[in-house]
Amino acid sequence: MELHGDKKKERQPGVTATAKYKRILLKLSGEALMGDDSFGINRATIERIVGEIAQVAALGLEIAVVIGGGNIFRGVAPGAAGMDRATADYIGMLATIMNALALQDAMRQAGLNARVQSALNIEQVVEPYIRNKAIRYLEEGKIVIFAAGTGNPFFTTDTAAALRGTEIGAEMVLKATKVDGIYTADPKLRPDAKLYDKLSFDEAMIKNLKVMDATAFALCRDQKLPITVFSILKAGAMKRVVTGEKEGTLVYVSA
Repeated sequence: MELHGDKKKERQPGVTATAKYKRILLKLSGEALMGDDSFGINRATIERIVGEIAQVAALGLEIAVVIGGGNIFRGVAPGAAGMDRATADYIGMLATIMNALALQDAMRQAGLNARVQSALNIEQVVEPYIRNKAIRYLEEGKIVIFAAGTGNPFFTTDTAAALRGTEIGAEMVLKATKVDGIYTADPKLRPDAKLYDKLSFDEAMIKNLKVMDATAFALCRDQKLPITVFSILKAGAMKRVVTGEKEGTLVYVSA
């Protein structure tokens, strides 16, 4: 344990010198791993995403990740048509575990130390989610990947991100998307749509802006956990967010 303590001391100057936060939670959709493919995991894409995470890890931040499963579930979705909702949700949870293992492997090959914790017990494959153990991993400088959502059907991985972020004491939820923030309207349909630099939770609710699903959004708001929406496709965007540069859209709790 002394080794871990020494590592933490060495990393601390980077945190205070350049990073705005100490501990963050990254919400990464499964679709982000597809690249230009119709479903599945694109190796070049996952390696690029890991490169973005590595830039942030180099600053000394403690990083947790919640991963979705849409890229894999999309491939089986036609067969799931008409399926019982709870059953379909459990299939989606299993998909997130596959993505988490792929992400962990890509991190290992990039020299990052990562651990996967699952809300579903599959101990031959991944560790079960244990809050105190996850926090210890973060304090030791490991990246923790949370899989299987909340472990319950009818809850999205957005809600899992809000829940895990609150449980581990994250200072910010970073929601990685394919667009560079929150707009006044869908920029694909309205070229004149304006990008918000920041807005309060109350403003987002009044304007009916779709930041996260309602349960996740309400939990972040109640726990005063800010959200930054940014594009995972933009090189260096994640690093700019955590160092306080202008990037994406910040959703904050007004005083």
